[in-house]
Amino acid sequence: MGEERRPGAYGYVRDRLREGRQAYVVCPLVEGSQTMEAKAATEESKRLASTEFADFDVGLLHGQMPAREKQAAMEAFASGRTDVLVATSVIEVGIDVANATVMLIEGAERYGLSQLHQLRGRVGRGEHASQCILFADPASELAGRRLEAIASERDGFKLAEVDLSLRGEGEILGTRQHGLPRFRVAVLPDDVAMLTEARREVIALLDRHGSLDVPELGPLLDAARRRFGDEAIAP
Repeated sequence: MGEERRPGAYGYVRDRLREGRQAYVVCPLVEGSQTMEAKAATEESKRLASTEFADFDVGLLHGQMPAREKQAAMEAFASGRTDVLVATSVIEVGIDVANATVMLIEGAERYGLSQLHQLRGRVGRGEHASQCILFADPASELAGRRLEAIASERDGFKLAEVDLSLRGEGEILGTRQHGLPRFRVAVLPDDVAMLTEARREVIALLDRHGSLDVPELGPLLDAARRRFGDEAIAP
């Protein structure tokens, strides 16, 4: 959703809270930053408690809190004493509150697909219908495509493949170090089967000859060097 739909989204969350359900609000930051324009959990919990959710109990949870405070915040939400839990992505695993049926994620374009999928998995864990509302400002085509994928796909494995294809495989050396290594003859994840078969062949050659440097394999290595260059033959 864009900012123009924010009032309606808050109204929707309030309706669910009046029905006795609970909600998460997930923020990208713990505290406000002068260098990043994004909502921070600490400030947002105070704002929501005095404005949009003034009639409800609002809690706060983030990774920088002392362990005792984090435990108390989680127990208050799990027991139903807290209606709305404003948190960072620290809740993406290990939180299981069946009565929480709505999640509102701020700055959704800042998260990877796998993380968004993990976050939305915190709702819909009980008998009631659930919704995950993404507020985002996709400044790039890539961010927009990621958000379209999370909105249309429910399978975590397929989302991981989409995430990899959108981010690219990365490089072992150089500046593109995110993702997986880039190959000269393969594109991940499409060519996983081919790479697996190639690995089996290399292992079989090593088992048979003990090394790739034996004379019998000279013609094969020469052909690989001519086709892909000397760096194709790694020690």
